[in-house]
Amino acid sequence: MTTTAETPAPTIAQRSAIPLSVYVHLPWCVRKCPYCDFNSHRAPAQLPEADYIDALLADWALASAHETRPIETVFFGGGTPSLFSAEAIGRVLEALDARLGLATHCEITLEANPGTTEHARFADLRAAGINRLSLGIQSLDDDCLTALGRIHGANEALAAIDDARAGGFTAINCDLMFGLPGQTLAKAMTDVETVIERDPGHISYYQLTLEPNTPFYRQPPALPDEDRVIEIFEQASVRLNAAGYTQYEVSAWAKPQRTCRHNENYWRFGDYLGIGAGAHGKRTRADGQIERSARQRWPTGYMTVAGKAASVAETRVLDQADARFECLLNGLRRRAGVTRRDYEQRTGLDWQTLGAALARPIEQGLVSFDVQALRATDRGWRFLDTILAELLP
Repeated sequence: MTTTAETPAPTIAQRSAIPLSVYVHLPWCVRKCPYCDFNSHRAPAQLPEADYIDALLADWALASAHETRPIETVFFGGGTPSLFSAEAIGRVLEALDARLGLATHCEITLEANPGTTEHARFADLRAAGINRLSLGIQSLDDDCLTALGRIHGANEALAAIDDARAGGFTAINCDLMFGLPGQTLAKAMTDVETVIERDPGHISYYQLTLEPNTPFYRQPPALPDEDRVIEIFEQASVRLNAAGYTQYEVSAWAKPQRTCRHNENYWRFGDYLGIGAGAHGKRTRADGQIERSARQRWPTGYMTVAGKAASVAETRVLDQADARFECLLNGLRRRAGVTRRDYEQRTGLDWQTLGAALARPIEQGLVSFDVQALRATDRGWRFLDTILAELLP
């Protein structure tokens, strides 16, 4: 390939050194929440489980055709994956293992909604191979849950945590949101403190944001003001730290040995194959170039073409500027930042030129940069958009 000023050179990464994950998208929910901008759809009266799993297996054959690395982590996301049976989930895992092999300590996560999971099935999911559950708690205040359009209540959420543990799960994440309609500081702290009492090991703590193309964006609810949102987050941070949780990413808190390895692979610019309607993937090709891809979004259309080239809606190869930006976009969200080793292996770019590109944020005290790592300072973490603006392609 000839490169010009208009066509920057592609990046050349070290494929063999980059971990491989798999993301499996299960796109249906009982009801779509008004704040959600994910590729999720209201489930039909009869879920086409068998047909969709067949499509996933055909898609997997296509996605993994040029791959040899073992799978380090798997994540079943959605939608609401807990609408699917343990048998269906097991079929997918068997296909992944048969083709590339699941690493000995493979982390296998499934998202579950407390309002759709038959709690007695947790043991079946565990037996099928799932070893980590991510529960969409969001809040433990029934008024806040109603405002969010959730189909579960506080009691169901707490029961889900207890039943997951009774079903054999020791690795559990609880998703919590803050800055919710009608949420006071007291309500927010009750959410955090009550989840801490259940000791899930990992807590994802997200601020509600109004995303384009959602009902909340078109008709915004009354939300706490910015000062109250900051106070909620600061007070929650105090409680999480005191309980032994470490904030290792902007929205992720974990006890020792309980970080989400799958998400860590995203943040560290690792590779992942995406299968399912609308699933995205990022892989380093055998020639060292980095490729992004996305599947057809609509489930019915996806099932029609899964396993064929037509199922891939988009493919693009990253040039050097894109690779640098995308590596830092998520890497700087981590407390540990971006290591020189990860950056050079996974982008193929020179570490020293990165320092020159970040001269202004370094001077402003927003990032620290040395021969081994780049990380946002405590102040810089609050201004990540400012830092990344310096690196926009």
